[in-house]
Amino acid sequence: SDHLINEYKKKSVGLQKIFADLEKLAKYPNITADGVKINLAMNYGLDLDYEYIKPTHCDGIGLYRTEITFMSAEKMPDVESQERQYKKLFDALGNKKIIFRSLDVGSDKFLPYWGDIKEDNPAIGWRSIRITLDRRAILRKQIRAMLRAAADKELNVMFPMVSTVQEFIEAKETLMIEYEREKQRGNPTAKDVKVGIMIEVPSVLFQLDDLLQHVDFVSVGTNDLYQFVFACDRGNPRLSDRYDVLSAPFLKLMKRIVDQAGQYKVYCSVCGEMASNPLVAMALIGLGYRNLSVAGASYAKVKKMILSMREEDVSDYVKSLLKSQKNSIRPQLSAYAYDHSIAID
Repeated sequence: SDHLINEYKKKSVGLQKIFADLEKLAKYPNITADGVKINLAMNYGLDLDYEYIKPTHCDGIGLYRTEITFMSAEKMPDVESQERQYKKLFDALGNKKIIFRSLDVGSDKFLPYWGDIKEDNPAIGWRSIRITLDRRAILRKQIRAMLRAAADKELNVMFPMVSTVQEFIEAKETLMIEYEREKQRGNPTAKDVKVGIMIEVPSVLFQLDDLLQHVDFVSVGTNDLYQFVFACDRGNPRLSDRYDVLSAPFLKLMKRIVDQAGQYKVYCSVCGEMASNPLVAMALIGLGYRNLSVAGASYAKVKKMILSMREEDVSDYVKSLLKSQKNSIRPQLSAYAYDHSIAID
């Protein structure tokens, strides 16, 4: 219809504007106005995301949603087809860091060739690492494909929905066994392997000291962490405005994570939707985060914000708000950004 054609024309114009902004920003490193380096990576999953790699000049891929390959296939992808998909990304990024998330399905992400799993509470049901630890062959094949695609390069793998230290240890042991097997078979494989988790289940927060002694890196998945912390279905319109990631309780939680990771000298990033919003990303940098992974379409906006902010000043202000008892400190942060000419639009 004419209406649909016009909508796509608008989207096309918007996309060209994004690419034009990225081209203008390409010559500037991701450094704040007072000289703090921010590692700004990109989230990747859909084929469309591939188009953003070159124009963003991103610092790497902070979240590779490998489940997209499985969800878009008519049958379970074999090792070879997965390897081709992963190698395409390695070839495009060169030696930049790519963090692969192992298969993350269940809840609202379905595989068309699997039977429908009926659960009363799918968001906290049989999903993600719980599935792949129970169906270990799926995990082993995916790991094999990652290892081969990463031939002579560093492979970074993180496991989602980890709830206990033991779950992580089991998943890591599975990965390392496959790594040794690939080397023994003489297959081209990764020259080094780093293993981490997504922090998105609150139980992990009470095991951080133990976990940080076993992991090489952590990445905060704020989408699920937010809904689990507030017991709030983020897809429920009746609750969408009730709680805010820019509230003192949630920001204090985020600060605790980055501070503890810093104590153990563990690489810590944010790859959830929080990082893709310029205002929220500003707050995260103020809390101490130096590694963010954002949607390709949001890259230019977040980069503009980084270039226009002073980390030291923002840090002092954000920390001064952490005692607030209001449901949200978003208005105060927005006013601060406007008063200090920080680009958040």
